[in-house]
Amino acid sequence: MFDPTGQIAGLTARIAALEAERELTLRLAQTDSLTGLVNRGAFTATLCERLERARAVGRSVALYVIDLDHFKHLNDTLGHHAGDLFLAEIGERLRSDADPLELAARLGGDEFALISDGFDISRRAQRLLSRLAAPHQIYGRTVSPGASVGIAVFPGDAGDAGELQRCADMALYRAKILGGRRWSAFDAELRSESQRRATLEDELRRAIPSGEIEPWFQPVVDSTDSRIIGVEVLARWRHPEHGLLPPAAFVPMAEELGLIGRVDEAVFHTACAHAAPWVAEGLIDQVSCNVSPRDLLDPAFSRKLIGRLARTELPATALTVEITETFLLQDLALSRRHIERLNAKGVWVALDDFGIGYSNLRALMHLPIQTVKLDRSLIADVARDGRVAKLVTSMLHAARALGVRIVAEGVEDEAQALFLRAAGCDRMQGYWFARPMPAAEMEAMLRARTAQAGAAQTNPAEAPRHRAQG
Repeated sequence: MFDPTGQIAGLTARIAALEAERELTLRLAQTDSLTGLVNRGAFTATLCERLERARAVGRSVALYVIDLDHFKHLNDTLGHHAGDLFLAEIGERLRSDADPLELAARLGGDEFALISDGFDISRRAQRLLSRLAAPHQIYGRTVSPGASVGIAVFPGDAGDAGELQRCADMALYRAKILGGRRWSAFDAELRSESQRRATLEDELRRAIPSGEIEPWFQPVVDSTDSRIIGVEVLARWRHPEHGLLPPAAFVPMAEELGLIGRVDEAVFHTACAHAAPWVAEGLIDQVSCNVSPRDLLDPAFSRKLIGRLARTELPATALTVEITETFLLQDLALSRRHIERLNAKGVWVALDDFGIGYSNLRALMHLPIQTVKLDRSLIADVARDGRVAKLVTSMLHAARALGVRIVAEGVEDEAQALFLRAAGCDRMQGYWFARPMPAAEMEAMLRARTAQAGAAQTNPAEAPRHRAQG
């Protein structure tokens, strides 16, 4: 017989089960699986809500951004599983230490955050530092990496969640550069720095289309006779007020703002316009361009670069693209696809910063890379430290055995140049030969060296010296 009461009861139970399942799914979506704290998305949403409520009642809210000190060392020495165990312990400490109205979160990696009221931030920060610095046993080892804390307070320091997080991050950065295991609060000095940075960000956005970001060129020389056979392209910002700015002053900012692709493209096109005639006239053979790791992670990167190159007059065989091991480590399969596409068009690929990472030899064995560039940190001590000399010599042997060309960066004195030449290094670049220079100066040097070489053919006494002239 039909039992409406039973069916209604069953339907009600089913609805209750679905609702419980929905709530569980929602909770899991908002929770960091390793620590059990809320995740970045849920934290940001809660922060926005807290600020709106605080604005309505005229209260203050403090944001504490927490970064563990020397966590990478713990991972490297004890392994990633030990690192995960320690992160879980930090999560438990933050949860148990939080007051009822506070909210702790894991933002990602070894970065955490806490929302609290805006009163007595120094006392709360000290409590945080003490709680996080307590020793902990992992695999029989006592670890206590400690933490750095950056603090910003709404509404005094910032009027919205995004700005509050930026202010706290700036304070955290100051705590880190002061040595860590301390807290720092956003203040007038950081505000001034923030305003200067905001102005610089706006100026950078305008500088790209206006042509203020320009290519400079540093010669790459043949080790046997110091003949200039190529150039590396390096970006410079000719700022209307601050003068010529090096890459360190704007490239990291461009990376953070997502503008590095536009910077690279603008520099690439201008550099090719200058260098294509040098290649056509036989003044140089190769033009080397650096590529941002962020761009390299784009699956369409190689196709975009090939298309960009096709819109210039530079032959594909004259272009070398320099990539870093950061890219290789993140996605070896994607690396291979990009490199093979570039190679198929005749573009050379160089592995930059060779000798300072873990993946370099693997990359040489498994990827079609044509050139390696020895890192300048190795070259600095190669002529005065026997151990470094042996290491560099072994790298040269390994690279030659794999059939790749070798370029030494950062050659700054004659002793380094003589050692590298004797050890069989193919090519060199650095201040000993020439500093980076604008296109007009580079062209003048190339033509002067070509004329000098021509004169040497008719008068051997005028043969060029080992060090580049100019």
